[in-house]
Amino acid sequence: MKLLVLLTLGGLLLALQTGVCQQPKRKEDLSENRIRPGRKRTKVRHTKLKEKESGKAGSILTQVLDKGRFLRLGETLSLSPGKALELRCKGSQIGWAYPSYLDTFNDTRLTIKQQEKFGQLILTSPSAADTGEYSCWPVLCDGDECDKDPERSSSSYIYFTDKDELFVPSPIHFEIVYMRPDQPAMVPCRVSSPNAEVSLHREVPPEEIPVDGTQISYNPTKGFVLRSPTPEYQGAFYCKAATKFTPQISTKYMLLYVEVPSGPPYVTLEASADSASAGDNFNITCTVLGEPESDVAFSWKFPGQDMRPVFIHNEWRLINREVSYTTRISQSVITVEDVETTIDFGKYICTAKNKHGETSVSISMN
Repeated sequence: MKLLVLLTLGGLLLALQTGVCQQPKRKEDLSENRIRPGRKRTKVRHTKLKEKESGKAGSILTQVLDKGRFLRLGETLSLSPGKALELRCKGSQIGWAYPSYLDTFNDTRLTIKQQEKFGQLILTSPSAADTGEYSCWPVLCDGDECDKDPERSSSSYIYFTDKDELFVPSPIHFEIVYMRPDQPAMVPCRVSSPNAEVSLHREVPPEEIPVDGTQISYNPTKGFVLRSPTPEYQGAFYCKAATKFTPQISTKYMLLYVEVPSGPPYVTLEASADSASAGDNFNITCTVLGEPESDVAFSWKFPGQDMRPVFIHNEWRLINREVSYTTRISQSVITVEDVETTIDFGKYICTAKNKHGETSVSISMN
């Protein structure tokens, strides 16, 4: 009897132990059955999503880093000066744009090469002066005609941050800024660090110009923008930049208000005499009043053009009309000596040409 009881108790204990050990296995089997056959797990690539949202996904402009790594560039990039910069742009034929400073001085530090599958720009020993926009684009050709592909161009504004040179250096110590009533004016004091705090100052009387973000605003890639310039802003100005180091002063800027609007030249002709006789001398002056920085090209047509020499003298200068207005006066003077009545009398035509167009006027000599 005792033996039967012991056998019964042993069987119960074995059954309980077996059930406890099998219970986790059943749960594991159930969890495995939740994955349906034929479906694959997918991982969300967060890095790609971020690139697409930030606008980098379509960029073809990259920076070559060390050990063969590449960085796809966004709108801006801050680098330390001194270390060589290498940019690449995908395409079998690539066009490049970079700060004009590098072209002005025919800088040998800049090298551009076209490889089989990409364009390459290398700038050695960059400095704060090289701060600016760098861009590239595929070049599309149809026979001998080639043009920029506007849909695939990429650009990045690169700062070469230098604590000892916060302002991007200018080749001109004293720059002139012309203000017009019909367009914004810009004081181009750009900085090499986007984190610099920049202010605009008048030299006489000494004062800081308030920046309200509407009438006057600041962009580190351009400078101070005056939305609607008025004569009150005329005078000598400078910019001041500050970080955690000693504040620095920019080059000086002379702001001049321009009276003459943009457009083709306004030309006047004036002769030194109303009439002339054989053997006399006379001259005719062709005058253009225009924008201070706008070059004017002169050309003449006159009666004795193919039969005798004449003297033509061209010059220009800036003049102040009233207190607050500056205008450029350009003149071309034609001089005829020892007049010959048979060939020198007739119509004298002066043509003046600027970037907006050309104007011709005439006067007759008898």
